[in-house]
Amino acid sequence: MNGKMNPLNFTEYAERCMHRTVENSYFFEKDADLIYRALEDKLHPISFADYLKRYIYEKAQLGKKYEDVAIEEFQKIIKINFEENGTPCSFEPTTAKMSALSKNWLTQQNVNRKVIFLLGFGLKMTVKDVNSFLTKAIKEQGINAKNPFEIICWYCYKNRYSYYKFDELWKQYRKAPFGKKTDNSIYQDRTIGVRSSFNGIKSDDDLMRFLSRFKTDDNQIRLSITTRENFCLLYEEAKTLIADLYNQSEEEKFNEILDDYQRELLHNEKITDEERIRRLDHKKKERKYIQKDEITESDLEKVLCSAIPIDRNGNLISNKFSKLYSQFQGKRFSRQHINDILSNKAEINRFDLITLNFFVYSQKMDDSYDPKDRYEKFVISTNQILEQCSMGSLYMANPYECFVLMCILSVSPLSTYADVWEMSYEVKQ
Repeated sequence: MNGKMNPLNFTEYAERCMHRTVENSYFFEKDADLIYRALEDKLHPISFADYLKRYIYEKAQLGKKYEDVAIEEFQKIIKINFEENGTPCSFEPTTAKMSALSKNWLTQQNVNRKVIFLLGFGLKMTVKDVNSFLTKAIKEQGINAKNPFEIICWYCYKNRYSYYKFDELWKQYRKAPFGKKTDNSIYQDRTIGVRSSFNGIKSDDDLMRFLSRFKTDDNQIRLSITTRENFCLLYEEAKTLIADLYNQSEEEKFNEILDDYQRELLHNEKITDEERIRRLDHKKKERKYIQKDEITESDLEKVLCSAIPIDRNGNLISNKFSKLYSQFQGKRFSRQHINDILSNKAEINRFDLITLNFFVYSQKMDDSYDPKDRYEKFVISTNQILEQCSMGSLYMANPYECFVLMCILSVSPLSTYADVWEMSYEVKQ
């Protein structure tokens, strides 16, 4: 297999690459080296532009090789589709021309969510298509069941309505009066329950009645309750495991101290055996245990980033100095990011959930000695969490996710994870 990715089979390529790596006869001896080599040489992030071009190519059923399709041809297809489907260049008034906008879309690494919702109308996508772009192309959650704008878009995609219909419904919603503030605001409901409710919308009137619950003037935060619940459960479990790790380490150190003290007592001929036992028991009581609640965001950063070099001030070296920066950008846990999540200042992304669950499963050696068994349990558990949070399932074409999956198959997942991070840095003198 060469290092050139087939743009029409991102997932298949990543799967082959992963299997070639983990099935290597030297994998259990050189797991970190082989994983690092796969990431550096073969597994690279897929840009939004790549997803968009592949989608257009397959939908338009172009009778030529993918690599022979010029960007101008993709632009032309977008322009024709937007015109035929009555879709403007933007949701907001703009002087930009479709030629310039489409070229940007076809060359950008990433875009904001609204671009995808606009393309949903312009290219007449299905709900499944839009959700796939949201979760795979820009690696965010799918259509947000707590966002009126996105719910109206969903309703239109589901019923194959045009942009004109969307515009009509959006204006109707915006003109509707504010409802009363209530203690049971829909923003505080679990996302999975809200999603179940809006799936029952059958008509425009149903839609407006449903949306009226969102129309309050108390500026509720629209963070996902379901996602937060999953994150907090994983975080609490991670704190327990870190406390166990610390206690195991302290136990070893304390036992060495205890052995030295016991030898010292044995050589002291001036005390009785009874006094030796009394003093030894007293010494044992000095052993202190770290509790889960003593574990902080800094401890989680310390454990997950243990092999990342630090600067002269004791801070982790910036991720931009990693040779795998493009693969790992935005994936590294930091105490500040965790603190922002816990204080409701930052949203939780799929990589936060995947990394936390990876750490949890990396410590479950007693439950699953067989790496393949642990891998299967991890995949099932992670997919359940991601699906509950409307983030799709694990997507191997995302290099970081493929990296985590390869690590979980190693004998010591957390050590392998740390080793690959360490190998990715070039410490400048």
